[in-house]
Amino acid sequence: MTTTSLRVARSNRLLATLPRATLERLVADLVLAPLVTRQMLQKRNELVDTVFFPLDGVASMISMGASGDSVEVATIGCEGMVGLPLFLGADKAAAEVFIQVPGEGLQLSATQFKYHLGREPSLFKSLLKYTQALLTQVAQCSACNVYHTVEARCARWLLQTHDRVKGDDFPLTHEFLGLMLGVRRATVTEAAQALQSRKLISYSRGIIEVLNRKGLEAAGCECYQLINSEYDRLLGSRYGRVKAKK
Repeated sequence: MTTTSLRVARSNRLLATLPRATLERLVADLVLAPLVTRQMLQKRNELVDTVFFPLDGVASMISMGASGDSVEVATIGCEGMVGLPLFLGADKAAAEVFIQVPGEGLQLSATQFKYHLGREPSLFKSLLKYTQALLTQVAQCSACNVYHTVEARCARWLLQTHDRVKGDDFPLTHEFLGLMLGVRRATVTEAAQALQSRKLISYSRGIIEVLNRKGLEAAGCECYQLINSEYDRLLGSRYGRVKAKK
C-alpha cells in the first residue's frame, strides 16, 4: 500500500467533485491499495472500520435473506464509495460489499473519514448527492430484476462493468454472474450465449470481452441509461467511465 496523489485521487469520480483544497487535505490520509477478487470490503452486521474509493474494478453490494440466498442490489466502481453507513451515522451495515472484478482503490480509516467529514462541507455535500444516485441505482435495479429479461439484465450489468474497467475484457464466471443477477447458472449461460452469438461479447475461460459496445447497449434495457443519467446529473461527470470506449 502506498500514499496517493491528487491525479490518482481524481480517478474516482466522487473525489473528483471536491474542491482542490479539500482534496489536498483528504489525500494526505488516503492509501492506495489493490482490490482483489472476493475481497470483503464491508461485512454484514459488523463494524465498518474502513471506507474505500475504487479507482477501477467493481464491487457488489449484496442483500441476503433468512434462507441464506443472496442477490446483488447495486454495483460500486470508480464513481463512488464503499462504507456509506458511516456517512449516514451508523457503525454497521446490513448489506455485504465485496470485490467482484479486481482493480485498485483508495482507503481511509473510519476515524479519519469522520474527521474529514466533520470539517469539509464540500465532502458532506458530495456524499449526499452520491447517496441519492446510489439509491436510484438500487431502486432501478430492483425494478429491472422484475420487469426485464435475463438477457437484457445481463447486457446492462456487463455495460456497467465495462464502464469501470480499464480495458475491454475482465474476469467473470457464470457462477458469479448468476449470483449478481439472482438466477441459476444455466440461465446465465443461455443469456451469455445469446449475446455471444450476436458477436456482442466473447466468453472464454472465465474472461468476458466486449466486442461491440453499441450493440451491447442496444441489447440492454433502458435501466442502464437511466442510472447513468442520474449519476451524471448529481456528480457532474460521466458515470463509471475509466476510459473512452471504442
